[in-house]
This record gives sequence, structure tokens and C-alpha cells, in this order.
Amino acid sequence: VGTLPGGCDSVGRCLCRPEFAGPRCEQCSPGHHSYPHCYACSCDSRGAVDNNCSPAGQCRCHVNFAGHTCNQCALGFYGYPSCTPCQCSREGSLHSTCDQDTGQCSCRPKVTGLRCDSCVPGAYGFPH
Repeated sequence: VGTLPGGCDSVGRCLCRPEFAGPRCEQCSPGHHSYPHCYACSCDSRGAVDNNCSPAGQCRCHVNFAGHTCNQCALGFYGYPSCTPCQCSREGSLHSTCDQDTGQCSCRPKVTGLRCDSCVPGAYGFPH
């Protein structure tokens, strides 16, 4: 599947199509996945470490990125493509993760704010 027309060079080495590699063109070349089809990895240039991926097509993501091609923020980060860490108040939020688009933390009752760091109107005493 991966060899070029003519198959071999003068010393018997297989001539592979650009997306194939190996002694008999029996695997995908770097930057490709899913032999025998050998699709391009298409890793996100901002979120991926490089444009190489696993045989199943999973790109290697920087710590703050996630997804098959590293084109979304990882849990605990928001605002792709910058993927800024969530900064949820430990005292005012239900957990340390936030909405991956807006950065809004999930606030405890009577607590408000993007980071859950202030009281709702009519309440007082934050953080206690």
C-alpha cells in the first residue's frame, strides 16, 4: 500500500510514499497515523509539543492543552488558545476547575464573582 510505483530501488530498498515508512513501507512516517491509511496528525501548533502523534492519532499536548489534536484547554484551564489556569477561590468555589470558555468558577451558595471570591448582595463575611 505504501510503496511507490516501481516498488524498490536498485539495491532492493522499498521506495515509500511520503506518508509511509519502514523497510517495506509497512508503517506510517512521523507526522502520520492509522496505518494502512496514514492520515496526517494535524496537531494544533499552539497546543501540541510537535506534529507527531500516536498510531491512533493522539497528539502530545502541552500541560495546559487537551483533545485529540491538542486544540482545546485541559481541565483546570480556560480561554483557548491561551489556556489560562483557572483561579477559583478555595473558600468560595465548589472545585478548582472552571468553565473552559469563560473561566467562571462554580461558586458555593451566597458567593459570586468569576473566581467565587466575594459575597452576593445581601450577604457578608466572606470567606468565613
